Amino acid sequence: MAITNFDTNSVGLAANNIFCLPTNEENAKLILLPIPWEVTVSYRNGTARGPEKILESSYQIDLFDLDAPDYWREGYYMPALDKQIVKKNDYLRHCAELIISNLSDGGCTCDNNQLQKKLNEINQGCAELNDWIFQQATQFFEKGKYVALIGGDHSTPLGFMKAVGKHFGEFGILQIDAHADLREAYEGFIYSHASIMYNVLKEIPEMTKLVQVGVRDFCDEEYELIQKEKTRVHTFFDNHIKKRQYGGETWQSICDEIVESLPQQVYISFDIDGLDPKLCKNTGTPVQGGFEAEQIQYLFIKIVEKGKRIIAFDLNEVSCGEDSLDAIDASVGARILYRMCNLFMKSNENA
Repeated sequence: MAITNFDTNSVGLAANNIFCLPTNEENAKLILLPIPWEVTVSYRNGTARGPEKILESSYQIDLFDLDAPDYWREGYYMPALDKQIVKKNDYLRHCAELIISNLSDGGCTCDNNQLQKKLNEINQGCAELNDWIFQQATQFFEKGKYVALIGGDHSTPLGFMKAVGKHFGEFGILQIDAHADLREAYEGFIYSHASIMYNVLKEIPEMTKLVQVGVRDFCDEEYELIQKEKTRVHTFFDNHIKKRQYGGETWQSICDEIVESLPQQVYISFDIDGLDPKLCKNTGTPVQGGFEAEQIQYLFIKIVEKGKRIIAFDLNEVSCGEDSLDAIDASVGARILYRMCNLFMKSNENA
């Protein structure tokens, strides 16, 4: 194991890396790639600060994990935020706000030359980000590292998923989310946060099965696409899950069915708004319903127990309010991230 001389009972040092671990790129097995990006969010801002807020909250986490103890010794490391991405996000987000405001007022982007130019610039910038993430992840894979991604909005993992497909071959995605994210170029943004899974189906041939869990906010065209793509998309709607539970079915039996629908190699895409909004009330688009964090943790445990391999994952849409005391989202996000790291390492123990 990478880390041997570290006292988990002592006060954590802020000079260390995420979860106060004394890690760097060399001694860490798992790289947590931070992507501070929220250009296309359609409601509330803040998720671009997710990686830094998760990092800050991670210093308060005790490292003992009953489900996967001591896997932190393999080393988890978050590189520094790329300042150019931060700068580009801020500029393009301002452009997107102008476009969204115009659409909300009944306007059409195509009728305004300036806004159309900004839209083209946004689409190009998002495509460039996807390519950059693909290259970053590929380089880490070539160095023998495991990689996960921390958003940012839910558009951020596309380039990463492409790298996962190139490196691991065929895989399935387990999507925890309040939204289906199957819209085509929502609001004109090709790589919108609301279009991530549409783009996955279109651009990643190695992705053979998309299993969505907790979806409860979607439009007609998304539902029609789910029905059309039944061999490739399996959606466990929150409404159906709740009805089954109210009728006496256990969460265990439902989890078994979810895991059974997944292929051997599993990528987890966790949008924090899949949880009950009391746990993520500052996320971009909170929706009533959803899960307790422990329910999703139990589902992930089932994946490992059934012998399926988690090959990569992302955690996105974590945000925080302006008040520093209003930090439940980052606290929950950091703890979810830590346990995902541990179960991921446990899943790959014999890989």
